[in-house]
Amino acid sequence: MSENLEYYKVFYYAARFGSLTMAAAELSISQPAVSQALKQLESALMVKLFVRSARGIRLTPEGEILYEHVKAGYEQILMGEKKLSSMLRLDYGELRIGASDMTLKYYLLPLLEEYHEKYPGIKVTVTNAPTPETLDLLRLGKIDFGAVSMPFLEGAELSVMPVREIEDVFVAGRRFIQYKNHMLDLQELEKLPIISLEGKTSTRSYLDGFLGKNGIRLHPEFELATSDMIVQFALRGLGVGSVVRDFAAEYLEDGRLFELRFNKIIPRREICVVRNGKMPVSRTAEEFLKMTGTNNRFCPEAHGTICRRDNG
Repeated sequence: MSENLEYYKVFYYAARFGSLTMAAAELSISQPAVSQALKQLESALMVKLFVRSARGIRLTPEGEILYEHVKAGYEQILMGEKKLSSMLRLDYGELRIGASDMTLKYYLLPLLEEYHEKYPGIKVTVTNAPTPETLDLLRLGKIDFGAVSMPFLEGAELSVMPVREIEDVFVAGRRFIQYKNHMLDLQELEKLPIISLEGKTSTRSYLDGFLGKNGIRLHPEFELATSDMIVQFALRGLGVGSVVRDFAAEYLEDGRLFELRFNKIIPRREICVVRNGKMPVSRTAEEFLKMTGTNNRFCPEAHGTICRRDNG
């Protein structure tokens, strides 16, 4: 179609109002400009589209056929613009997040509560997965950003912003009371029945890496999918649980669990918000990231390396 699309816009309003004057006012152009545009369109299509009448202008039979289709197309465009404007105002839309149990529970949840209260029309989809799977979803463009825990293998496309420190601990119940208030050698872990997360998680990778540097290799008796279940197993005396402190905090405070102390401290690490720097940030995600304070603070890391951020 070689005709200027602006001609069809002029044609739409002229046909809708049946008046060159009203079409000119709607388009904020002069009446001669309207007349010229219609002449150009008629010339290009080689057909008369309007005839003048005492009341203004009216469509010819050919013009009626054209208007039927132009009206449908142009009003769809107007509807699209209206929807886009509504989306940009965050009246509706979708926010897609990837997060583990830990990052969702101890970082995202209060922020999501605030976000939903402010933008109730936004659908929030959280894909619950460990860090490696969350990063895969991010690279594939299936989520807007991820909330993950270090360490992880960072690619060149990822932008990372640390947001909160976390601490890994070993906890136990009454069955192991003889270890309470004693400073233990890390080697003792090899003799204890350990309850840990599955090997594909960043938490397990971090602990295995730290202990491996100290010549220790764990052989857990239980490998579970969630840290909440590790705490429950530890409460029942099934072993010594390896968790991030937040999961056990309530039970450590009331004495149902205690923390094992070691002569070497496990370095703290961080929860990070991660986005794909090669993809545009959606309007919904942009607003959420503003709430987290990370929107303008993403910094490129040493790409292609293991991103640890340990502080020990």
